[in-house]
Amino acid sequence: MTYEAGAWLHGTVYPQRCDVSPDGRYLSYLALVGHAGWSAGTTYVAVSRLPWLTALAAWGTDGTWSRGAHFAPIGTWELGGPDEGDVEPLRRRHGMAVSTAETFAVERRTGWSEAPGTPPRSPHDVWDEKRADQVVMSRRGVRDGRDLTVSGGAAAFRGGPPHWWGPARYALDDRALVDVQWADWAPDGRLLLATVDGRLQVRSGPGYGDADWEVDLAELAPDPRRAPPEATRW
Repeated sequence: MTYEAGAWLHGTVYPQRCDVSPDGRYLSYLALVGHAGWSAGTTYVAVSRLPWLTALAAWGTDGTWSRGAHFAPIGTWELGGPDEGDVEPLRRRHGMAVSTAETFAVERRTGWSEAPGTPPRSPHDVWDEKRADQVVMSRRGVRDGRDLTVSGGAAAFRGGPPHWWGPARYALDDRALVDVQWADWAPDGRLLLATVDGRLQVRSGPGYGDADWEVDLAELAPDPRRAPPEATRW
């Protein structure tokens, strides 16, 4: 496994309102860039070619309360025409849909489900915020059937001031994964993690306690440079 550094953005990206295309080629993301001077405005949904953030198409939003967008089957298109760029090459590969306002929006699209005992959502809770710190999501590993769980409002939304939500809490069966801010199963059953001190890890078991592969991102500093030509093409 290798790690390829991508783009730096002088702004804010909202992870729970982002998505990666099924072929791993594109990123749909919601960003706030205060100095942006284009027709999409300072808050926008864009699609870029990974690992870059160069917008191949962008849609202006009414602010950061936008739900973001995600990739969908070909023929589904809920975004209309873009304010910047040409989406016809994308529409031949993927559809796009507006995301639902809910806790753990990304996890729900990627195989996670609410664990037993999670309180139901109130029909009057438009953004699914009132129960954020009580929601527990679970996903079973394909290798040995172990359950990975996550809870905490910080993980549910990945945004807002830290004092709004409880911290992200991950556990494997009944064992807490200490100092982990994100985790998920890889398709082959390995455990993927991001630690609070800036390391990306892959763990294979049997106890998933030690990393088989790791890269430390904590020492990286912004390195502004022009994106390569391929980042500007669908």
